[in-house]
Amino acid sequence: MDLSLSTRTVGDRTVVEVGGEIDVYTAPKLREQLVELVNDGSYHLVVDMEGVDFLDSTGLGVLVGGLKRVRAHEGSLRLVWNQERILKIFRITGLTKVFPIHTSVDDAVSATD
Repeated sequence: MDLSLSTRTVGDRTVVEVGGEIDVYTAPKLREQLVELVNDGSYHLVVDMEGVDFLDSTGLGVLVGGLKRVRAHEGSLRLVWNQERILKIFRITGLTKVFPIHTSVDDAVSATD
């Protein structure tokens, strides 16, 4: 399965909508998108993962790398996720303590840093 990406601006946040599978083959596409956004000055990102069907360790690494990039600019990276099977990966790896995870884009956009 392929990876679909689209971006939009909501207030002072850039929302990245992700769909499909994030794995060793598709993760570079997401990495490039996050790097490009940060290089263009978007430091407050919301990554909407509701359309993601699969996530492997390569995808986790891309998200951690994106978080490091935005934090280097005093920014934030919030995730939107509601799928228990993928949230379980974040719990097991301890990443729920690192990433703010929200149940909707509206919640993530309106959250304060």
